[in-house]
Amino acid sequence: MSTSQKPKNKPFRAKTGKPAGSTGTPHGQGAAPGGRRGRGRTENEGTRASRPERQLEGQRQPKSNASAIGLSDLGGGRGNWRARRQGPAGFGGGDDGYPLVSTELPPAAEGERRRKPQDATYTEPQRLHKVLAAAGIGSRREIEEWIVAGRISVNGEPADVGQKVGPGDRVRVNGKLMPLRFAPRIPRVILYHKPEGEIVSRDDPEGRPTVFDRLPNLRKGRWIAVGRLDFNTSGLLLFVNDGDLANKLMHPRYELDREYAVRILGELDEAQRGALLAGIELEDGPAKFNTLLDAGGEGVNRWYRVTLSEGRNREVRRMFEALGLTVSRLMRVRYGPVVLPSRLKRGMWEDMAVEEVCKLAGLPKPVDVPGKGRRPVRQPRRQG
Repeated sequence: MSTSQKPKNKPFRAKTGKPAGSTGTPHGQGAAPGGRRGRGRTENEGTRASRPERQLEGQRQPKSNASAIGLSDLGGGRGNWRARRQGPAGFGGGDDGYPLVSTELPPAAEGERRRKPQDATYTEPQRLHKVLAAAGIGSRREIEEWIVAGRISVNGEPADVGQKVGPGDRVRVNGKLMPLRFAPRIPRVILYHKPEGEIVSRDDPEGRPTVFDRLPNLRKGRWIAVGRLDFNTSGLLLFVNDGDLANKLMHPRYELDREYAVRILGELDEAQRGALLAGIELEDGPAKFNTLLDAGGEGVNRWYRVTLSEGRNREVRRMFEALGLTVSRLMRVRYGPVVLPSRLKRGMWEDMAVEEVCKLAGLPKPVDVPGKGRRPVRQPRRQG
């Protein structure tokens, strides 16, 4: 057969020879060092049966959060990394515990940098470990360990894991009082120019437009309308997200004046003026105006400015109707110290400035960061 006629691919033939040092054992079961799987290892090395046990059962640390907050034994387990790093004299290590009456904070671990304190001022109750960690006292895990060890107290009582603290609480770490900063929560107040044809209610069986459809959404809580305005009454309407402030603005004992601009058909005479200022008996009791001023007018329509300290249903209209007068236009222009801005058109709202909110709620004026203050924002009227 010529060279060109010889087959190019030779048939595969298995080798009959054995690797050097082979003992004939099955593949992967104790192969000798000369084999592929035993290369570079001594005899019986690498098998599961020959591996040394990691630790004794009594010295193993349970894999749970209990070890992190000191609920388990922190003597010799591998999870006690902080005790090994600090040594026997460190916080939480050794036989002698950290003294409860000490006025010093637990020392930081060697090589560990203490967290820089944050200038955080809280407005609501916060979890104890979060507040102390933000103040640079220690990490949250360390503080949880101290709480379990009884080294943190709140108002003279041992603290609990997950406990919240507020402005009136006194927190001590190892007997030392911690200067925690709390500030009152500043509510949000919105001025809304209500037009006629909207109802001050969230649920209307007739399906009429509601004022809440125009307000911005809140991430937390809900808007509370301060007082009400009739369906055909326009003017200033306040919304707050704080129930205490809403009660302060609406409760009769605070006697906040409501000022209205009233347009009637005709003109009041002296007898009618005296009756409105002295008091008129209505179905739900007597009612009177605190002040009554003439605001002019043309033709048969006359404008008046009236103030009263109550907010009963349709009170202003019913007082004029009791004298046989018809109210053709009613608009609220002031609620207590808050005056309806002339720039605020119907169907628009804006945020009250933070300084004015604090003054209205009786809170101390906050120290604002430059550029971080809340500015009044005018919202265009939505169609629909």
